[in-house]
Amino acid sequence: MFSFLKKKPPSTEPAASAPALDAPAPDSERRSWLDRLRGMPAEPAAPLTAPEAEAPPAPEAEPAAAPIEADRRGWLDKLRGGLRKTGSSIAQVFIGAQIDDALYEELESALLMADAGVKATEFLLADLKRRVKQTKATDPAAVKVLLADAIADLLAPLERPLQVGAHQPTVIMVVGVNGAGKTTSIGKLTRHLADAQQKVLLAAADTFRAAAREQLAVWARRSDAQATGAEHRVEIVGQEGGDPAAVTFDAVVAGKARGCDVVIADTAGRLTTQAHLMDELKKIRRVIAKAQQGAPHEVLLVVDGNTGQNALTQVQAFDAALQLTGLIITKLDGTAKGGVLAAVALWSRERARDGAPALPVYFIGVGEKLEDLQTFNAREFAQALLS
Repeated sequence: MFSFLKKKPPSTEPAASAPALDAPAPDSERRSWLDRLRGMPAEPAAPLTAPEAEAPPAPEAEPAAAPIEADRRGWLDKLRGGLRKTGSSIAQVFIGAQIDDALYEELESALLMADAGVKATEFLLADLKRRVKQTKATDPAAVKVLLADAIADLLAPLERPLQVGAHQPTVIMVVGVNGAGKTTSIGKLTRHLADAQQKVLLAAADTFRAAAREQLAVWARRSDAQATGAEHRVEIVGQEGGDPAAVTFDAVVAGKARGCDVVIADTAGRLTTQAHLMDELKKIRRVIAKAQQGAPHEVLLVVDGNTGQNALTQVQAFDAALQLTGLIITKLDGTAKGGVLAAVALWSRERARDGAPALPVYFIGVGEKLEDLQTFNAREFAQALLS
């Protein structure tokens, strides 16, 4: 079910022989996170437009396929419920409507209220009008489907799997403002990595918040106790009140010495307006590079979906300071501002024009449970938003 992991063992072969990693897998190829690692064949996903349709029976040789399919449907149902606050006002525009200027004006207001932002709203409306003209659509339901297509196409460049295994260890630095959910997201990611037989070392570099290390310790104990076939696969390096950069350096060095697959650094919350604190994050990044050449391999920003357009400001500020490689969007179930992903996608597109790669959204969260953090799929998100 948790299909984020695209493991690639260290290799010296030419890059041309490696599988393409930047292209999102089609729906028919999305598989469970354990299936990806074990090499099991993919199971076709249930059609999102007809979630009530009965899935084809699984072959007898693959008894695990049915539970995986049920889990995926359960996630899609939760995603629809989580996005209801954001999508209900947009979907209502099409009820009993006529395809005219009044509909587009109402849709513009709904997208702005969902915090899609002015530029992304204008982009989506122009794209929708083009699609309506091209298809000669006159039915509101058909136009609603075209809007879902426009949103999915805009968000598609954000869809990319997180990769571990290309480096030994893969070093991930996690940043964000206070309260965004960094430590919780790290804990969920760690649990899934341990389930996937990955040896993980956590750097408790948030040395100013006493509870941060304890939170990581709780997740480590849970991971070791519950991970399938895992035997002490999660460790922690930390020092209360110590220098965050020094803690991170020690963790990366220890991860290399202990043969860890992944090292994850949990950093303290930072407001983008606090220049001296942002400078400390830059220092941590530099120190990681000294501990292992080429690291950190991922710099992930955790963003609270409740912050709306402020989320885009955070993305821009942290990217300018740290050169982000990916995003985790949390708490989408408690907000009516989920449209901010459209604003992030348009900014990412403009960023790509300047030569930088599109900034992927690796995960989205719609709840507190372990299974409520899942990979981002543009088509699923767009259809759940307007369902």
